[in-house]
Amino acid sequence: MHFFRQSLGLALACGAFASFPGNAAINASQLGATYNANHSAIAFKVYSSRATRIELWLYATGSATPEVARIPLTRGSGDVWSTVVSRATLRRAGITGPVYYGYRAWGPNWTWDAGWSKGSSLGFVSDVDAQGNRFNPNKLLVDPYALELSHDPLTPTDPSGVPYASGPDYRNLDSGFVAPRGIVLGGDKQSIGSKPTRAFKDEVIYEVHVRGLTMNDPAIPAAYRGTYRGAALKAPYLKGLGISAVEFLPVQETQNDTNDATQPPSTEGANYWGYATLNYFAPDRRYAADRSPGGPTREFKAMVKAFHDQGIKVLIDVVYNHTGEGGAWKSDDTRTYNVLSFRGLDNPTYYTLTSDRQSTWDNTGVGGNYNTHNPIAQNLIIDSLAYWRDTLGVDGFRFDLAPVLGNTCEEGCFNYDKMDPGTALNRIVRELPPRPASGGAGIDLIAEPWAIGGNSYQVGGFPSGWSEWNGRYRDTVRRSQNQLGVAAITTGELATRFAGSADLFQNNGRQPWNSVNFLIAHDGFTLHDLYTCNGKNNGQPWPYGPSDGGEDHNNSWDQGGDAAAQRKAARNGIALLMLSAGVPMIGGGDEALRSLRCNNNPYNLDSTANWLNWNLSPEQGNFQVFTKAMVAFRAAHPALRPATFYSSVDNNGNVMEQLRWFKPDGAIVDGAYFDDANNHAIAWRIDGSEFGDSAAAIYVAYNGWSGDVNFSLPWPGANRKWYRVTDTCPWAEGASQVRAPGSEELIGGEGTNYSLCGRSVLLLIAR
Repeated sequence: MHFFRQSLGLALACGAFASFPGNAAINASQLGATYNANHSAIAFKVYSSRATRIELWLYATGSATPEVARIPLTRGSGDVWSTVVSRATLRRAGITGPVYYGYRAWGPNWTWDAGWSKGSSLGFVSDVDAQGNRFNPNKLLVDPYALELSHDPLTPTDPSGVPYASGPDYRNLDSGFVAPRGIVLGGDKQSIGSKPTRAFKDEVIYEVHVRGLTMNDPAIPAAYRGTYRGAALKAPYLKGLGISAVEFLPVQETQNDTNDATQPPSTEGANYWGYATLNYFAPDRRYAADRSPGGPTREFKAMVKAFHDQGIKVLIDVVYNHTGEGGAWKSDDTRTYNVLSFRGLDNPTYYTLTSDRQSTWDNTGVGGNYNTHNPIAQNLIIDSLAYWRDTLGVDGFRFDLAPVLGNTCEEGCFNYDKMDPGTALNRIVRELPPRPASGGAGIDLIAEPWAIGGNSYQVGGFPSGWSEWNGRYRDTVRRSQNQLGVAAITTGELATRFAGSADLFQNNGRQPWNSVNFLIAHDGFTLHDLYTCNGKNNGQPWPYGPSDGGEDHNNSWDQGGDAAAQRKAARNGIALLMLSAGVPMIGGGDEALRSLRCNNNPYNLDSTANWLNWNLSPEQGNFQVFTKAMVAFRAAHPALRPATFYSSVDNNGNVMEQLRWFKPDGAIVDGAYFDDANNHAIAWRIDGSEFGDSAAAIYVAYNGWSGDVNFSLPWPGANRKWYRVTDTCPWAEGASQVRAPGSEELIGGEGTNYSLCGRSVLLLIAR
């Protein structure tokens, strides 16, 4: 197959070109590769403020074939480089099917020379110049706005990363034969169903890996296991469990094509979780049963529709703090970096650099910060989020290491500032409106509120419009359950967390539902392992390891090796999550006591151990029933899902307490009791009438002591009695531990004594 040079003058512009729907400001420059209305031409547009020449290279296949055309782009207003290629031009080049493409760019550190050819050093000045430019025409560049990619940079047949590297040893290696190529999509009108508009306060979130959800599931056809299509088939199960929002670990294209090449993989460079994004628009093709051009996009949308048809929101984990290009190959070498996409087009625009502009600034620990304070880099964040919202149907996003989105520095520093209107955090809220408190149109925005170094630990420190993973909730409850006599946890701290963490959110104009409460997440112990492991064990053999890294301070405990006590502790964890104000999140498989045998950092394990288990023991089945029942209880009782912190004002302006705290003896808690770390039992009563709840009141008692504690029950309301919904003690363990509505057991009225076993939770309703 030949290639030829095509001048811009011969390219034909035919008709109007499509842009993303919605806000007119979204992708205003129409970056990317876009067909016109009658598909007779494609407009290619890419941004670079520092390039001196950019060429579009076209291919007839996705890899391992030479280019069929080289087309110089023209620089226009706003530093947007563009050309238009007609269908006739494509046919003359030999492209009759999908269009694959990439870019090559020249700039001040590698100047254009007409004699340059692939693998040549003509025009080379330096790998990086004083302005931070890293242009290298020997590297085929992925369009940051490509809607799908042909493959990952590393594949089982081409596992070496050296073709993508700059530096003296690699700069002349041409990557075009092996590099990923963008795929031009023609657009479609495929339905994503009706988006749920439910208020965020009413969600129960299920965090799970799209591949891990079904790879071990014999009920899913083998061809669909580990795919979007397979995940779609689990929508009825999650609906039955009571889940209202599924949160997928990253599904934007990441390096994972090599995961199956060797088993077990090495810890170095392995990627199962997906927190190293190569492209912010493309659904990861590895999770598609149909990997043909357009297949991943169609299949992802069909999955979204399947969840929407069950009333379940689809949230995705997004990584805008760093990219899959990574950082320096060696800590003492500023010249050798991967040049794959952003870095080769406009390095100082897309990455935060050190003050000398020779290296990336790193608050992520995985390769350097994305330049979130730069308006152009922000455009890509906004445009890609809008694409996933509008075209792919996503309902909300969880942002990895989100303080990086609040960075106000572009060179030589990091400073989080939630008040700066120029941060990505505040721009996202302005241009992609969050869902109103009462529900309706909008997106759900969730921050992981910590990064590495500087003022990056920001739990409770995000601006209005943002919800957060509440790490303080996790740590407080874990320490209370597992560190009795070791950690000084007061009942006041517990009460604050159970009631929605007003100390973190109220002063910021936010509400209890801005707290996403969790005890475990993907990066840490599973719920089972939190209560069965005294420490991490990440060096064990495949398939449970080996993994490196992982937190050393887990606030975990094996409950003295007592299996019944371990299950009880896990029931306490689920019960407290479902009975706390805020939005609960559980991990995929935790409803059935999934275990990774104490590996708390299984980021690299694309293995049977890290995929969810669907072959349950009787104990796991009972726990699944318990979880389902507690989720259902939460859904049935709006008093557990307050829109505001627990207080109301009557017609006379008097503050009415909707929640009261009690000592075990039935007395109302005072400050001295709250502040004394020697106290380990607390109870609370929520007035259901304030919320239109079917229960006149809800009473929860938490006994953090190792021995039994007698709780004197408070007033249940006029002419009412207390009825038991559940007691997490071992005597009650079984398939019916949580009583169905109407079958609750009578306990008694005000002043009734209830002996609650050590380390357990009691739940009563008044009727």
